[in-house]
Amino acid sequence: MAGKPDVLLLGHKKPVMVKGLEPRVTLHYMIDAKGREDEFLRSIGDKVRAVAVAYTANRLDAAFMRKLPKLEQISSFGVGYDHVDAKWAGENGIIVTNTPNVLNEEVADTALGLLLCTVREFPQADRYVRAGKWASQGHYPLSKATLRDRTIGMVGMGRIGKAIAKRLEAFGVPVVYHTRNPQAGAGYKYYPKLLDMARDVDTLMVIVPGGAATRNLINKEVLEALGSRGIVINMARGSVIDEPALIEALKNRTIYSAGLDVFVNEPQVPKELLEMEHVVLFPHLGSASEATRQAMDQLVVDNILAWADGKPPLTPVSETPYPPKKK
Repeated sequence: MAGKPDVLLLGHKKPVMVKGLEPRVTLHYMIDAKGREDEFLRSIGDKVRAVAVAYTANRLDAAFMRKLPKLEQISSFGVGYDHVDAKWAGENGIIVTNTPNVLNEEVADTALGLLLCTVREFPQADRYVRAGKWASQGHYPLSKATLRDRTIGMVGMGRIGKAIAKRLEAFGVPVVYHTRNPQAGAGYKYYPKLLDMARDVDTLMVIVPGGAATRNLINKEVLEALGSRGIVINMARGSVIDEPALIEALKNRTIYSAGLDVFVNEPQVPKELLEMEHVVLFPHLGSASEATRQAMDQLVVDNILAWADGKPPLTPVSETPYPPKKK
């Protein structure tokens, strides 16, 4: 590729991305145009050929991509990419990449941590000690739930789902799963219908992509099928659960509890959830360790550099296979 190609960076100036890209491309920082983004895009739109996404709150829909008529590639941070209209991108010759695999183990670890915290009430017990109640009121009450008599229904069995299931096996916890189709290499009972699985298990571990296909997948009917012993763990996207229905189910004790790492309107968490003592809330920290986030940042860089060198993308998403469709 002759000369330095123009690349737009959306989000913070992450050191790994800046250090990796600045020597090879001409970087334009959207963050520097705060308050005048439209004007900024008009000034550089005809030059930009790739976009590096450092933060997934940026929405890259068709209207945004049309402002960059020479756009060839979007290299996005994170395994989820529902913030990008990948279907439109693929139809218009734009490759979209994400950052899978490098975060599988970290997210799986977090999922097990959230599950344990929810079942055994560890955060509540921590608050009990800090409030001085152990000394004044005696031992923390025995937890009513345990992993020892539970079956986990995995909603999703991709790379991360399999890593979670492997850990659950080591804990001696039975695992079954639901996906649109049976998954190769998943030696667990498969349920074609989510409702059937919800009726047969007492715990749902949700780890599917976000987007229109999975919006409100966990709805009132599924929660009712799960029942009064039911626990829902969401490591996917907030949109996958019907949040008002979940709140109602928790209020009425239609289900027992929930452990949530994601929410519909992050970082805003519904007041009703914040006020519930019988749920556990994490601030979307599934992959949030320095080592894993740096590896994800580096994969964003590596996908951009592969494009700049005229090489195939390292991790294209399914909607934008390589080579791209000609515009």
